Amino acid sequence: MDFALLRDAFWGLTFDGIALGAIYALISLGYTLVYGVLRLINFAHSEVFMIGTFAALVTASGLMGVKVEDDPRTGGSMILTLIICLVVAMLASAITAVLVEIVAYRRLRQRGATKLATLISAIGVSISLVEFFRIITDSLPREFPRIMEKTFLFSYAGADIRNDKVIVIIAAGLMMFALERFITKSRLGKGIRAVSMDESTSTLMGVNINRVITVTFFAGGLMAGAAAFFYILVYENTSFKVGFFLGISAFTAAVLGGIGNLKGALFGGFALGLMETWTSAVFGTAWKAVISFIILVLVLLIKPTGLFGESIQQARV
Repeated sequence: MDFALLRDAFWGLTFDGIALGAIYALISLGYTLVYGVLRLINFAHSEVFMIGTFAALVTASGLMGVKVEDDPRTGGSMILTLIICLVVAMLASAITAVLVEIVAYRRLRQRGATKLATLISAIGVSISLVEFFRIITDSLPREFPRIMEKTFLFSYAGADIRNDKVIVIIAAGLMMFALERFITKSRLGKGIRAVSMDESTSTLMGVNINRVITVTFFAGGLMAGAAAFFYILVYENTSFKVGFFLGISAFTAAVLGGIGNLKGALFGGFALGLMETWTSAVFGTAWKAVISFIILVLVLLIKPTGLFGESIQQARV
Protein backbone atom coordinates (compact mmCIF):
# COMPACT_ATOMS: atom_id res chain seq x y z
CA MET A 1 0.00 0.00 0.00
CA ASP A 2 1.32 3.39 -1.03
CA PHE A 3 -0.44 6.14 0.93
CA ALA A 4 2.43 8.50 0.13
CA LEU A 5 1.41 8.53 -3.56
CA LEU A 6 -2.17 9.41 -2.63
CA ARG A 7 -0.97 12.22 -0.37
CA ASP A 8 1.56 13.66 -2.81
CA ALA A 9 -0.60 13.43 -5.94
CA PHE A 10 -4.01 13.93 -4.31
CA TRP A 11 -5.26 16.79 -6.48
CA GLY A 12 -4.00 15.24 -9.70
CA LEU A 13 -5.71 11.96 -8.81
CA THR A 14 -8.87 13.85 -7.87
CA PHE A 15 -9.02 15.56 -11.26
CA ASP A 16 -8.45 12.24 -13.03
CA GLY A 17 -11.18 10.68 -10.88
CA ILE A 18 -13.65 13.40 -11.85
CA ALA A 19 -12.92 12.84 -15.56
CA LEU A 20 -13.35 9.08 -15.15
CA GLY A 21 -16.48 9.65 -13.08
CA ALA A 22 -17.99 11.75 -15.86
CA ILE A 23 -17.66 8.76 -18.20
CA TYR A 24 -19.17 6.42 -15.61
CA ALA A 25 -22.04 8.85 -15.03
CA LEU A 26 -22.92 9.02 -18.74
CA ILE A 27 -23.00 5.23 -19.03
CA SER A 28 -24.95 4.77 -15.79
CA LEU A 29 -27.66 7.12 -17.11
CA GLY A 30 -28.55 4.42 -19.65
CA TYR A 31 -28.98 1.82 -16.92
CA THR A 32 -31.07 4.23 -14.86
CA LEU A 33 -33.34 5.34 -17.71
CA VAL A 34 -34.16 1.79 -18.80
CA TYR A 35 -34.70 0.60 -15.24
CA GLY A 36 -36.95 3.57 -14.53
CA VAL A 37 -39.26 2.62 -17.41
CA LEU A 38 -39.07 -1.18 -17.65
CA ARG A 39 -37.90 -2.14 -14.14
CA LEU A 40 -35.19 -4.21 -15.82
CA ILE A 41 -31.42 -3.93 -16.03
CA ASN A 42 -30.28 -3.71 -19.64
CA PHE A 43 -27.30 -6.06 -19.54
CA ALA A 44 -26.50 -5.27 -23.17
CA HIS A 45 -25.88 -1.61 -22.34
CA SER A 46 -22.15 -2.21 -21.83
CA GLU A 47 -21.93 -3.50 -25.40
CA VAL A 48 -23.81 -0.40 -26.59
CA PHE A 49 -20.91 1.56 -25.09
CA MET A 50 -18.35 -0.76 -26.70
CA ILE A 51 -19.88 -0.29 -30.15
CA GLY A 52 -19.64 3.47 -29.66
CA THR A 53 -15.87 3.21 -29.16
CA PHE A 54 -15.47 1.24 -32.38
CA ALA A 55 -17.74 3.67 -34.24
CA ALA A 56 -15.49 6.55 -33.14
CA LEU A 57 -12.40 4.57 -34.15
CA VAL A 58 -13.74 3.72 -37.62
CA THR A 59 -14.88 7.30 -38.16
CA ALA A 60 -11.53 8.79 -37.18
CA SER A 61 -9.33 6.36 -39.11
CA GLY A 62 -11.64 5.68 -42.04
CA LEU A 63 -13.97 8.59 -42.70
CA MET A 64 -11.68 11.37 -41.42
CA GLY A 65 -8.43 9.75 -42.52
CA VAL A 66 -6.56 10.12 -39.22
CA LYS A 67 -3.85 7.46 -38.86
CA VAL A 68 -2.15 6.32 -35.68
CA GLU A 69 1.23 7.48 -36.96
CA ASP A 70 -0.07 10.92 -38.01
CA ASP A 71 0.59 14.08 -36.04
CA PRO A 72 -2.39 15.45 -34.07
CA ARG A 73 -4.63 17.83 -35.98
CA THR A 74 -5.07 21.48 -35.12
CA GLY A 75 -7.54 24.29 -35.64
CA GLY A 76 -10.77 23.77 -37.54
CA SER A 77 -9.74 20.34 -38.83
CA MET A 78 -9.29 19.08 -35.27
CA ILE A 79 -12.61 20.52 -34.08
CA LEU A 80 -14.49 19.08 -37.08
CA THR A 81 -12.93 15.65 -36.56
CA LEU A 82 -13.79 15.65 -32.86
CA ILE A 83 -17.39 16.67 -33.48
CA ILE A 84 -17.97 14.14 -36.27
CA CYS A 85 -16.46 11.30 -34.22
CA LEU A 86 -18.62 12.27 -31.24
CA VAL A 87 -21.83 12.47 -33.28
CA VAL A 88 -21.19 9.17 -35.08
CA ALA A 89 -20.36 7.38 -31.81
CA MET A 90 -23.54 8.71 -30.19
CA LEU A 91 -25.73 7.75 -33.15
CA ALA A 92 -24.14 4.29 -33.48
CA SER A 93 -24.73 3.54 -29.80
CA ALA A 94 -28.24 4.98 -29.86
CA ILE A 95 -29.26 2.93 -32.90
CA THR A 96 -27.72 -0.18 -31.34
CA ALA A 97 -29.66 0.45 -28.13
CA VAL A 98 -32.93 0.74 -30.06
CA LEU A 99 -32.17 -2.47 -31.96
CA VAL A 100 -31.47 -4.23 -28.65
CA GLU A 101 -34.87 -3.06 -27.40
CA ILE A 102 -36.59 -4.37 -30.53
CA VAL A 103 -34.76 -7.71 -30.56
CA ALA A 104 -34.40 -8.50 -26.86
CA TYR A 105 -37.34 -6.72 -25.24
CA ARG A 106 -40.27 -5.72 -27.45
CA ARG A 107 -41.45 -9.08 -28.80
CA LEU A 108 -41.16 -10.70 -25.41
CA ARG A 109 -42.96 -7.82 -23.74
CA GLN A 110 -45.80 -7.98 -26.27
CA ARG A 111 -46.20 -11.70 -25.61
CA GLY A 112 -46.33 -11.19 -21.86
CA ALA A 113 -43.04 -12.94 -21.14
CA THR A 114 -41.65 -12.91 -17.63
CA LYS A 115 -38.98 -10.44 -16.58
CA LEU A 116 -36.55 -13.34 -16.20
CA ALA A 117 -37.03 -14.34 -19.84
CA THR A 118 -36.44 -10.75 -20.95
CA LEU A 119 -33.34 -10.54 -18.79
CA ILE A 120 -31.94 -13.74 -20.30
CA SER A 121 -32.67 -12.39 -23.78
CA ALA A 122 -30.68 -9.21 -23.03
CA ILE A 123 -27.76 -11.27 -21.72
CA GLY A 124 -27.88 -13.33 -24.92
CA VAL A 125 -27.69 -10.18 -27.05
CA SER A 126 -24.78 -8.95 -24.93
CA ILE A 127 -22.81 -12.18 -25.39
CA SER A 128 -23.55 -12.22 -29.12
CA LEU A 129 -22.26 -8.68 -29.60
CA VAL A 130 -19.10 -9.37 -27.60
CA GLU A 131 -18.34 -12.52 -29.56
CA PHE A 132 -19.03 -10.80 -32.88
CA PHE A 133 -16.53 -8.03 -32.15
CA ARG A 134 -14.05 -10.54 -30.73
CA ILE A 135 -14.11 -12.43 -34.01
CA ILE A 136 -13.81 -9.41 -36.31
CA THR A 137 -10.97 -7.94 -34.23
CA ASP A 138 -9.14 -11.27 -33.74
CA SER A 139 -9.37 -10.70 -29.96
CA LEU A 140 -6.83 -7.87 -30.27
CA PRO A 141 -7.14 -4.34 -28.89
CA ARG A 142 -7.32 -1.44 -31.31
CA GLU A 143 -5.41 1.83 -30.96
CA PHE A 144 -7.21 5.12 -31.48
CA PRO A 145 -5.30 7.81 -33.42
CA ARG A 146 -4.44 10.98 -31.54
CA ILE A 147 -6.74 13.64 -32.97
CA MET A 148 -5.67 16.49 -30.71
CA GLU A 149 -2.41 17.37 -29.01
CA LYS A 150 -2.67 16.63 -25.32
CA THR A 151 -1.23 19.52 -23.38
CA PHE A 152 -1.34 20.76 -19.81
CA LEU A 153 -3.44 23.89 -19.49
CA PHE A 154 -2.43 24.87 -15.96
CA SER A 155 -1.30 23.47 -12.63
CA TYR A 156 -3.15 23.49 -9.32
CA ALA A 157 -1.60 22.33 -6.04
CA GLY A 158 0.93 20.30 -8.00
CA ALA A 159 -1.70 18.77 -10.30
CA ASP A 160 -1.24 19.25 -14.05
CA ILE A 161 -4.64 19.77 -15.68
CA ARG A 162 -4.75 18.26 -19.17
CA ASN A 163 -6.90 19.68 -21.97
CA ASP A 164 -8.59 16.43 -23.07
CA LYS A 165 -9.86 15.70 -19.58
CA VAL A 166 -11.17 19.24 -19.22
CA ILE A 167 -13.10 18.72 -22.46
CA VAL A 168 -14.53 15.46 -21.14
CA ILE A 169 -15.74 17.01 -17.89
CA ILE A 170 -17.29 20.09 -19.49
CA ALA A 171 -18.91 18.25 -22.40
CA ALA A 172 -20.25 15.49 -20.14
CA GLY A 173 -21.72 18.10 -17.81
CA LEU A 174 -23.49 19.82 -20.70
CA MET A 175 -24.93 16.51 -21.95
CA MET A 176 -26.16 15.58 -18.49
CA PHE A 177 -27.85 18.97 -18.19
CA ALA A 178 -29.45 18.58 -21.64
CA LEU A 179 -30.78 15.12 -20.71
CA GLU A 180 -32.19 16.42 -17.44
CA ARG A 181 -33.94 19.27 -19.29
CA PHE A 182 -35.31 16.81 -21.84
CA ILE A 183 -36.71 14.51 -19.15
CA THR A 184 -38.29 17.31 -17.11
CA LYS A 185 -39.47 19.76 -19.76
CA SER A 186 -40.20 18.00 -23.06
CA ARG A 187 -43.42 16.19 -23.95
CA LEU A 188 -41.58 12.91 -24.55
CA GLY A 189 -39.69 13.37 -21.28
CA LYS A 190 -42.96 13.74 -19.43
CA GLY A 191 -44.14 10.56 -21.13
CA ILE A 192 -41.05 8.75 -19.86
CA ARG A 193 -41.73 9.95 -16.32
CA ALA A 194 -45.38 8.96 -16.60
CA VAL A 195 -44.57 5.43 -17.75
CA SER A 196 -41.97 5.06 -14.99
CA MET A 197 -44.64 5.91 -12.43
CA ASP A 198 -47.53 3.81 -13.73
CA GLU A 199 -47.49 2.10 -17.11
CA SER A 200 -51.16 1.07 -17.05
CA THR A 201 -52.44 4.53 -16.20
CA SER A 202 -50.13 6.08 -18.79
CA THR A 203 -51.66 3.85 -21.46
CA LEU A 204 -55.16 4.97 -20.46
CA MET A 205 -54.02 8.60 -20.71
CA GLY A 206 -52.97 8.08 -24.33
CA VAL A 207 -49.21 7.62 -23.87
CA ASN A 208 -47.66 5.47 -26.61
CA ILE A 209 -45.70 2.96 -24.52
CA ASN A 210 -43.61 1.56 -27.38
CA ARG A 211 -42.56 5.04 -28.49
CA VAL A 212 -41.64 6.04 -24.95
CA ILE A 213 -39.55 2.92 -24.45
CA THR A 214 -37.81 3.42 -27.81
CA VAL A 215 -37.00 7.03 -26.92
CA THR A 216 -35.70 5.88 -23.53
CA PHE A 217 -33.31 3.38 -25.12
CA PHE A 218 -32.31 5.96 -27.73
CA ALA A 219 -31.50 8.57 -25.07
CA GLY A 220 -29.55 6.06 -22.99
CA GLY A 221 -27.66 5.00 -26.12
CA LEU A 222 -26.77 8.61 -26.92
CA MET A 223 -25.25 9.02 -23.45
CA ALA A 224 -23.34 5.74 -23.79
CA GLY A 225 -22.03 6.80 -27.20
CA ALA A 226 -20.82 10.11 -25.80
CA ALA A 227 -19.10 8.24 -22.96
CA ALA A 228 -17.52 5.91 -25.54
CA PHE A 229 -16.04 8.81 -27.49
CA PHE A 230 -14.73 10.54 -24.36
CA TYR A 231 -13.23 7.28 -23.12
CA ILE A 232 -11.40 6.55 -26.36
CA LEU A 233 -10.31 10.20 -26.66
CA VAL A 234 -8.60 10.04 -23.26
CA TYR A 235 -7.31 6.45 -23.19
CA GLU A 236 -6.83 6.00 -26.98
CA ASN A 237 -7.60 2.28 -27.19
CA THR A 238 -10.53 -0.09 -27.23
CA SER A 239 -11.27 -3.79 -27.48
CA PHE A 240 -14.19 -6.19 -27.65
CA LYS A 241 -14.23 -6.52 -23.84
CA VAL A 242 -13.94 -2.83 -22.96
CA GLY A 243 -17.66 -2.63 -22.26
CA PHE A 244 -17.55 -5.41 -19.67
CA PHE A 245 -15.27 -3.59 -17.24
CA LEU A 246 -16.76 -0.14 -17.83
CA GLY A 247 -20.26 -1.62 -17.64
CA ILE A 248 -19.65 -3.13 -14.21
CA SER A 249 -18.34 0.18 -12.91
CA ALA A 250 -21.23 2.14 -14.44
CA PHE A 251 -23.78 -0.29 -13.01
CA THR A 252 -22.09 0.05 -9.63
CA ALA A 253 -22.35 3.83 -9.97
CA ALA A 254 -26.07 3.58 -10.73
CA VAL A 255 -26.68 1.34 -7.70
CA LEU A 256 -24.46 3.53 -5.52
CA GLY A 257 -26.48 6.64 -6.31
CA GLY A 258 -29.85 4.87 -6.28
CA ILE A 259 -30.84 3.14 -9.49
CA GLY A 260 -33.81 4.77 -11.16
CA ASN A 261 -32.71 8.25 -10.06
CA LEU A 262 -30.97 10.48 -12.64
CA LYS A 263 -29.27 12.66 -10.05
CA GLY A 264 -28.23 9.51 -8.18
CA ALA A 265 -26.61 8.13 -11.34
CA LEU A 266 -24.62 11.34 -11.78
CA PHE A 267 -23.51 11.44 -8.16
CA GLY A 268 -22.70 7.72 -8.17
CA GLY A 269 -20.60 8.07 -11.31
CA PHE A 270 -18.44 10.87 -9.95
CA ALA A 271 -18.20 9.25 -6.49
CA LEU A 272 -17.11 5.91 -7.95
CA GLY A 273 -14.60 7.57 -10.28
CA LEU A 274 -12.97 9.31 -7.33
CA MET A 275 -13.00 6.23 -5.10
CA GLU A 276 -11.50 4.02 -7.81
CA THR A 277 -8.76 6.53 -8.60
CA TRP A 278 -7.84 7.14 -4.96
CA THR A 279 -7.83 3.47 -3.98
CA SER A 280 -5.96 2.47 -7.14
CA ALA A 281 -3.19 4.86 -6.11
CA VAL A 282 -2.96 3.08 -2.75
CA PHE A 283 -3.42 -0.56 -3.77
CA GLY A 284 -2.38 -0.46 -7.44
CA THR A 285 -4.33 -0.28 -10.71
CA ALA A 286 -4.60 -4.08 -10.83
CA TRP A 287 -7.14 -3.79 -8.00
CA LYS A 288 -9.36 -1.31 -9.81
CA ALA A 289 -12.03 -3.80 -10.97
CA VAL A 290 -11.92 -5.57 -7.61
CA ILE A 291 -12.49 -2.29 -5.79
CA SER A 292 -15.53 -1.52 -7.96
CA PHE A 293 -17.02 -4.94 -7.21
CA ILE A 294 -16.34 -4.57 -3.49
CA ILE A 295 -18.12 -1.20 -3.48
CA LEU A 296 -21.11 -2.78 -5.27
CA VAL A 297 -21.33 -5.59 -2.71
CA LEU A 298 -21.00 -3.19 0.22
CA VAL A 299 -23.74 -0.93 -1.12
CA LEU A 300 -26.09 -3.89 -1.60
CA LEU A 301 -25.33 -5.19 1.89
CA ILE A 302 -25.36 -1.92 3.82
CA LYS A 303 -27.64 0.43 1.85
CA PRO A 304 -29.29 -1.37 -1.07
CA THR A 305 -31.48 1.67 -1.77
CA GLY A 306 -28.39 3.70 -2.72
CA LEU A 307 -27.05 6.92 -1.29
CA PHE A 308 -30.08 8.89 -2.45
CA GLY A 309 -32.42 6.47 -0.73
CA GLU A 310 -34.37 5.43 -3.79
CA SER A 311 -36.09 2.10 -3.37
CA ILE A 312 -35.07 -0.36 -6.06
CA GLN A 313 -38.67 -1.54 -6.21
CA GLN A 314 -40.09 1.99 -6.35
CA ALA A 315 -37.37 3.96 -8.16
CA ARG A 316 -38.52 6.74 -10.41
CA VAL A 317 -36.84 8.62 -13.20
